[in-house]
Amino acid sequence: MWQEFKEFAMKGNVLDLAIAVIIGGAFGKIVSSLVSDIVMPLIGLLIGGLDFSALQIQVGNAQIMYGLFIQNIVDFLIIALAIFIFVKAINKVKKPVEEAQVEPEVELTHTENLLTEIRDLLKRNA
Repeated sequence: MWQEFKEFAMKGNVLDLAIAVIIGGAFGKIVSSLVSDIVMPLIGLLIGGLDFSALQIQVGNAQIMYGLFIQNIVDFLIIALAIFIFVKAINKVKKPVEEAQVEPEVELTHTENLLTEIRDLLKRNA
């Protein structure tokens, strides 16, 4: 059982996933700091110094903190935009490498085209 677990844990996909989770957590902290420390204060200034986190509605004894909800929506949108830009940049870098690896198609001679047509006709008739 230990050997099977060791083989499972050392597979490339599991290690890649673990690394991605760690890097994603660190990236999330950076983006959260960007949103809460830079973007949201600027948005607050633009709309008259309003602090979203303080927005709430009192209903009986309960407080509905809709300002925090707005904050989380803005966080999500900025994180999604950051990830989109990051993935787009990675794809742009990978594309020329993939295009360089694609082999050009070899053009068939007239004889090879005729042989291909004969083969296809024989397959259809068989």
